[in-house]
Parts: sequence; structure tokens; C-alpha cells
Amino acid sequence: MKSYRSGPATERIEHRAFTLDDCESFYHLNSHPEVMRYTGEPPLRSLMDARRAIADYPDFETVGFGRWACVLKDTGAVIGFCGLKYLPELEEVDVGFRFFPEYWGQGIATETCSACIAFGFEVLKLDRILGLVLTENKASIRVLEKCGLTQNGEVTYDGERALKYEIIRAARGGA
Repeated sequence: MKSYRSGPATERIEHRAFTLDDCESFYHLNSHPEVMRYTGEPPLRSLMDARRAIADYPDFETVGFGRWACVLKDTGAVIGFCGLKYLPELEEVDVGFRFFPEYWGQGIATETCSACIAFGFEVLKLDRILGLVLTENKASIRVLEKCGLTQNGEVTYDGERALKYEIIRAARGGA
């Protein structure tokens, strides 16, 4: 199985696996109250937790893809993450993203999410990609809809009720 530790590049963003050098950015992102507000996950509590999360992230080895660090091409700064994650409980692949608030409202989430969906269909040959989102997270719902996902019910995931959005490769004209 091929491991895609680098993902699609966009006009502004490089996608790559997080490294231990990203520990501080990863911690600040995943402990920021506004960023974590609609994730259903507890915030990280320490740099050690961030280091452990990066070091123990198995997805690139187990399924060949995962959530990539989003790095600004202009500055090299890690500004968030976007990527695909296999959800074994649902036997589905989810597109997810998370960015520092100072990068909200600039189209970056839509840009990176669209690129990751295209990667999933064109490179990984996925047939369907989900987007799970809490009902209150209106901004993320808008991003998913701009990327072509449509709501198809609800699902309980990690103990939270979430809206289930999806996009089908065949509906995009993919082979």
C-alpha cells in the first residue's frame, strides 16, 4: 500500500504529514477554544499531548492517507489541517479541516477541502467521501456545501449527533 504523507497542493497551501517539529502549532490549534468548539473532541492539554498525538498518528501507515498539516507556501507556517480520515466504525472516509481563527473567512478551508476531495477521488479512487459536522457549525456546513457535499441524514459518531454530508465520485463525473 502506498502511503501519501504529502497531499495535494493548492495555490496557497502545501499539504503534508505533521512532524514533531510542528508540535507547538499542533498544540495551539487543538487547544484553542474557538477552534475546538464544534469538534466534539476535548482540547489538548499540553505540548506532550500534542507530541504524542503526532508521534502516534497511525493513518498514513495503516490506510495510506490522513489529515495533512496545511502549510502556507508564502511563509511556511502551519495554519491548520485538512485531509481524509478512514472511520472504521462507519467504514467510510471523512473529509475534515481545522484552521486557526485568523485564517477563517479567507476561502482556505474551501480551497483545501476541495483539493482533498479531488485527491480522494482521483488518486485514492474513493467512491464516496463524507463530511460529518455538528448542526451548530454553520461555517463548516457552508464549506462542505461549497465543495459539493449534500446532506444525507444524521449519524452518531464519537457519541455526538452529527449531520452527514456526502459527495459521490460518479456524481462529479469521475470514472
